[in-house]
This record gives sequence, C-alpha cells and structure tokens, in this order.
Amino acid sequence: MKTVAQILKTKQNQTVYTIAPDAKVFDAIKMMSDKSVGALLVTVQGKIVGIVTERDYARKMILKGRSSTDTSVSDIMTSSVMYVRLDDTNEQCMALMTENRLRHLPILDDDKLVGIISIGDLVKDIISEQQFIIQQLEHYIMGHPA
Repeated sequence: MKTVAQILKTKQNQTVYTIAPDAKVFDAIKMMSDKSVGALLVTVQGKIVGIVTERDYARKMILKGRSSTDTSVSDIMTSSVMYVRLDDTNEQCMALMTENRLRHLPILDDDKLVGIISIGDLVKDIISEQQFIIQQLEHYIMGHPA
C-alpha cells in the first residue's frame, strides 16, 4: 500500500489553493473554477480554519437562496477539517473518506500544510496499482519474467 507521501509525488499539480474566511463565496467559486478544483482550504495566517467545497456551495447557497456576492466563505465552510499525514496509507485515506463522506483531505507534516489529496487521486493510485499487478500476473502466466 502506498503512503500519502508517495501519492502526493505522483500528482501533476501539487499546489494547495487557499482562501480567507472573510472572502466572498463568489470569489471562492471563481477560484475553484479557474483552478479546476473542487475544494479550497480556508486559512488564517497559514492555519487551516475550514474547507469550502462545491458541495457546500450547492447545499448552503443555492438551495437556501443566498447571494454568492454577499455571503462570506466563513458562512458556508466546514470548520471541522479532517486531515492525513505523509505516512498514512492509501487504504487509511479511503477508509476515512468513506466513513465520513469526504472528497478532499489536507495533508499535514508537523502541523504544516504540505498538500491535499482528493478521492480522485486515491482512485487513480488504486487503478495504477491494480494495472501493475495484472501486468505481473500476465507475465507470470505467459512464462516470461517481469
């Protein structure tokens, strides 16, 4: 099983996008769209104070008839943010995401934000691992060393 550190190294874009809690929701959604991400970490002086996702927008803005230009990120963000560490495994991340219905996990190293992984990153890693195993089995069956 791969560790979070190994998975993070395979990501093409390792940038973690953040936004301030007093920013407007419109700016958060625009940033998510521009950067092609589904979540932003909400930070104050480098400390994580929340996470805002497309799901938060759909459920807490659109369905409640709020205006994205008048509402602050802090009004819709999720304050209790779960995170993982670099030595956690893909399996541990999947369990945490499944149990808590999460799609994004920040990665901390000594309480410093070093990355974020999505459910898509984990699925991509699992598929890659399975393809490798299938290849090895095919070589074994065919009688060729890998």
